[in-house]
Amino acid sequence: MSGDIRDGDRIDFRNGQFRGEVVGKKVEHHHHYLPMPHVDDALPPEAVSFTGRGDELGSLMAALAPTGPGHPAGPGHPAGPGHPADAGHPAGPGHPAVPVFAVAGLGGAGKTALVVRAAHAARERGWFPGGALFVDCHGYDDSPAGPVQLLEALLRALGVAAAHVPGTLDERAGLYRSVLAERARTTGRVLIVVDNASHPGQVRPLLPGHTAHRVLVTSRDTMPQLGAHLLHLDLLPAEVARDVLHSALATAAPADRRVLEDPGAADQLCELCGRLPLALQIAAALLISDPGKPVAELVSELTGSATLLDHLDDGERGVRAAFDLSYRRLGPESARLFRLLALAPGSETSDEAITVLCGSGAPPRRELAVLIRAHLVVPGSVRGCWTLHDLVRAYALDLVSRREELRREGTRARDRLLAHYLRRAEAADWYLQARVGVAPTAGFDGLTDALSWLERERTGLVSAALWAADPAHARTGLGLALRLHGYLGWQRYFDDAVAVFRCAAEAADALGDGLSAGKAWNCLGLALRNKRGIEEAVAAHTRACEIHRERGDRHAEGTSWDLLGISLTEAHRLDDAVAAHRRARDLVHACGDRQAEASTWNNLGRTLFKLGRFDESVVALTRAREMFGSVGDRFRAATATNNLGRAYRETGRVEEALTAHTTARAVFEELGNRERAATAWNDLGVALSVLGRVDEALDAHLSAVRAYQDLGDRHRQAVTSNDLGATLRRAGRRAEARDAHFQALRLFREFGDTHGERETLGHLAATERDDRSGEAGNR
Repeated sequence: MSGDIRDGDRIDFRNGQFRGEVVGKKVEHHHHYLPMPHVDDALPPEAVSFTGRGDELGSLMAALAPTGPGHPAGPGHPAGPGHPADAGHPAGPGHPAVPVFAVAGLGGAGKTALVVRAAHAARERGWFPGGALFVDCHGYDDSPAGPVQLLEALLRALGVAAAHVPGTLDERAGLYRSVLAERARTTGRVLIVVDNASHPGQVRPLLPGHTAHRVLVTSRDTMPQLGAHLLHLDLLPAEVARDVLHSALATAAPADRRVLEDPGAADQLCELCGRLPLALQIAAALLISDPGKPVAELVSELTGSATLLDHLDDGERGVRAAFDLSYRRLGPESARLFRLLALAPGSETSDEAITVLCGSGAPPRRELAVLIRAHLVVPGSVRGCWTLHDLVRAYALDLVSRREELRREGTRARDRLLAHYLRRAEAADWYLQARVGVAPTAGFDGLTDALSWLERERTGLVSAALWAADPAHARTGLGLALRLHGYLGWQRYFDDAVAVFRCAAEAADALGDGLSAGKAWNCLGLALRNKRGIEEAVAAHTRACEIHRERGDRHAEGTSWDLLGISLTEAHRLDDAVAAHRRARDLVHACGDRQAEASTWNNLGRTLFKLGRFDESVVALTRAREMFGSVGDRFRAATATNNLGRAYRETGRVEEALTAHTTARAVFEELGNRERAATAWNDLGVALSVLGRVDEALDAHLSAVRAYQDLGDRHRQAVTSNDLGATLRRAGRRAEARDAHFQALRLFREFGDTHGERETLGHLAATERDDRSGEAGNR
């Protein structure tokens, strides 16, 4: 932070963030998010031969134009369309809601193509200088994207780093609205395209709070609950469908007149395809691949096809017929790749995963090209990834389900991918855990390379870990899930962690694998605790203790009791926590595991500190520090040292406390652990405040507040805000102290932390008493 904060400076805690603005000087301005990037290229590419939706496109363009509903531009508006000053107003009393335009219709009706075309046209006209965002809700998949995950994708597209994305839905939605409001102020309107939504609950949290922006939604359902301007996309009129077919052929070969020469057959073909743009494009691809085939011949082939997708409506039955013909024209290897892609985990499949699924040494480029030309596969959101339309995937999965040999082929492919993911995840986890004396089983060039691979394959890894619920893949899926524990915690993907470890715990229970079940329940407990689901975490760790006790595994039972003790401490069941840590200590001591025993001493010391038994805490934490040091565990030794500093402070050994916190902070910063470094900064601030070194204390507290804001750890931010408030009150800056405590109170109430709320109310009451004393002294 540039500049020191002295008496008379103002610390502002508006909107849940420390604002770097003080009276008479500037300090560094910190936000939850990074500098805003351009999002001009966030839209998918337009369809090459977009045809047949002229009226609908005109309606959308009229709605998106700067003079459309809710836009303030007009006579006397000096800035003109698109200027930041023409950015509208935050929604609120007296202001209309953000305009939302929904395009609804049958699957395959061309909703996405229409909306993407309109979005590109609007951007080309300069109507959205702030950029355009695109997010796919996968609303009709077996596992639709939830608003928490969708908000993460949008925040990342807006430049928010993974470590800065908050954990809860409300926090993410608030940060999302804040970033968009800033963009409206600085660069202008933003267009947000929300594709393939299946429920209003997916969309509502994605609506910006600023009326400058516009939202386009596509869905198979009308979702009237959104109150959106609705454009229903019907089947194409017959003449328009024929034009779509002709345009596709003419784009490939301008001299191709087959549709014009036999309009009757073309109309029949359009009807067989349900007049759906997706099916029409596939039918056109069949004709393009065989330039000598008359349209009538294709009609005859489709009419004679008896196979239809059972779950589709009448208007879509031609889709399966077209898919069948497209599939039959594939060579054996291309057909096999098509089926395997449908079995891949996640919404997009990387070249690496495709290679493993196929059991080949390199991505099958030729086969992929065949599928792309047949409109069965499309490029994903990043280079080297591929995806299938949901109807195409459903068709391919249905193919697999109907034949035993194809089911066996799919099982073998998934086994290969799971085994590959498990080997790579084990190697990547080696770098995350920095295991000494253990060689990785598959090579990475270091921690950065390992994390890069984990991030690139994250969707596939998480989805594949959920295959543990399938008895055919339970064993390897369970192994993969447990190997993702370090990564998901490291990157703070707590939502994914909860889903993965719930599945893993159930799979391990079903397999009768007590050891893995205990590990999975403990991993789930940690994830739940990080999401502030404290009572659920207590239940998960209790279950792990029971499992390991029944197994007779004293060591595993001991570590489980230690984890349970931490969650009990967070639940403020302190006497129970002390008992848990002591039981854990006795169990692991009997097993001769000094590192595990050191952990129990450290956690016992923390709980004794919270009970006010400071002398006992000093003894326990000193023992923990010595034991961690004896096994060469610098990180945990630093953790024990920082905890010991707190106990020193409360026993009057404040100078020793300063040394402990400073030493611990240096180790954490060297090891790159910002969370623990922030904790040490805050504890250092408390000790400095006790010594009356208020200016230094404020600097330390503010460093911690900013770090927790960046990390998205709002619970620790609340704790630190209270400590900051106490130091401000000690300095006589009661108004600022009150602001800091109110900030802590709001955060504790968000989490339902009644203990933290009571403590904060006590701080506010003390501040009020100081105010009254000050007034009395002035009379």
